Amino acid sequence: MCGRYTLTLDSTQIQKTFPWLTVPEGVEPRYNIAPTQPVAVVPNDGRNRLDFFTWGLIPSWAKDPSIGNRLINARAETLTEKPSFRSAFRRRRCLVLADGFYEWRQIPGQKGKVPMYIQMKDRELFAFAGLWEHWNAPDGSHILSCTIITTSPNPLMEEIHNRMPVILPKEGYSLWLSPDEEDPQMLSELLRPYPHEEMMAYPVSTMVNSPANESPECIVPL
Repeated sequence: MCGRYTLTLDSTQIQKTFPWLTVPEGVEPRYNIAPTQPVAVVPNDGRNRLDFFTWGLIPSWAKDPSIGNRLINARAETLTEKPSFRSAFRRRRCLVLADGFYEWRQIPGQKGKVPMYIQMKDRELFAFAGLWEHWNAPDGSHILSCTIITTSPNPLMEEIHNRMPVILPKEGYSLWLSPDEEDPQMLSELLRPYPHEEMMAYPVSTMVNSPANESPECIVPL
């Protein structure tokens, strides 16, 4: 599961890292992004523009948008089977921008779990593989929402948790962002554990346990 992450860069820094994107002004650093909040995504609508969708996928056929609270993640292994994700996997994919994420590790003999912060060794911006949907409410309003795809852990992550978010390789962005309906088999080739040798992890304060805590202190190593 991926239930909390960071995007500690502002608009200028994101634009510098992803020069092919149109990045709106006013993007502020986030240190404890949680489900149901707006998250920075690049949908495959052909515009290559950064936008903000609600984290928690609401299928177009849903009668109640609260279903999104249960669909913050989608398992890579069952995307072609689950009604909630099957159509989006073929047609509505997105990048979810991040520069780190949290997972909670159980330490043998210790009460409670220790929050771990995971990022790239070079601390660079990266992108989770995501899916998105457009939901129309009875009153005529609409919600754009997304989910983050997860897969089996790499050797670094398996010491922390039994799942990890799919981090897309840069060379896979163009296929993932294709506005066309794509072959699920080709897309599935991208949904693999990211190379562990390019990642690092360290323990952080339990202040990240509460989404109300949103400050640089969240990512300070213990």
